[in-house]
Amino acid sequence: MTSRINRRRFIGISCAAAGLSLLPFHAGASAHNNAVIWQGFALGAPAKIILHHPDKRAAEALLRQVRAEIARLEGIFSLYRPDSELASLNRSGALAMPSPELVELLEKCRDFWEKSGGLFDPTIQPLWACLARHFSAEHAAASGPSAQELQQAQSLTGFDAVRFSKDRIVFDRPHMAMTLNGVAQGYITDLITQLLADHGVTNTLINLGEYRSLDNQPDGTPWQIGIADLETDPQPDAMLQLSGNALATSGGAGFRFDPDGHFNHLLNPKTANSHELSSSRYQRLTVIAPDATSADAWATAFSLMEQAEIRAILQNMSATSVYIKTEKDGFQRLKV
Repeated sequence: MTSRINRRRFIGISCAAAGLSLLPFHAGASAHNNAVIWQGFALGAPAKIILHHPDKRAAEALLRQVRAEIARLEGIFSLYRPDSELASLNRSGALAMPSPELVELLEKCRDFWEKSGGLFDPTIQPLWACLARHFSAEHAAASGPSAQELQQAQSLTGFDAVRFSKDRIVFDRPHMAMTLNGVAQGYITDLITQLLADHGVTNTLINLGEYRSLDNQPDGTPWQIGIADLETDPQPDAMLQLSGNALATSGGAGFRFDPDGHFNHLLNPKTANSHELSSSRYQRLTVIAPDATSADAWATAFSLMEQAEIRAILQNMSATSVYIKTEKDGFQRLKV
């Protein structure tokens, strides 16, 4: 399989007014310009929090609490930890007494699934696994898995086959599986944001795979988010502002199964046609929304839609904006 780049690496960040840089990522905490900065990982993605607090010791204690909460939530949502609730559900097809957070996120997923016409679908995991198996094999055909393999994988998708309540989660069909990678980072970001807000924190930027701000920067100006194709790019090609809201970006180059990039992580659950399975409509799509869960989910779903479809949904989402980058038109805000 070709080497891959996590889609979270699509976002660089510039905090010029605070004199801060979030890149590169390193673990640990340090004080800088009256801020305490924590850097680490959340669900496998680089993470960073710029926390403004009058008491450095209290801030560091709060960040220890944040790290503990992130670890607890990874024990629920991680696709790759064998002891996580999600991994257990995927192995057995059922999970008794799920955590309230897992049930709440599935409720949100159902809303995104319905509003996106089924394009946002956490049960896409069998298609992902099908592609991973194919391109992991030696001398894998560049055309991808056979039509029969793809059809079999697609038959295992469909969020309407996921039954859940506070007591139990069950897949209606054997061998189904879910991934929450298209929404869990945003959801965890929102939970940590609320934890900090409950402790009176303001003027803080949280990046746990997706970005969310608590108010503006200490000087009252919005946080400036630099958008680039890769975090290693020397300069962003656009700057966007956050003031108490959230931002997520998705693009096909963020995760490629094959060297030519014909198959990427943006999988359409409605097709088993190898030529239509992965979206290539946009080089990059960015969503700014009131919360990181929504920004994360819609960055995935909108990437699979034509612009007219996105506009129709945005008519009922006044606080959400979408920016797209195409080879023809470059980077621009999608007009509604």
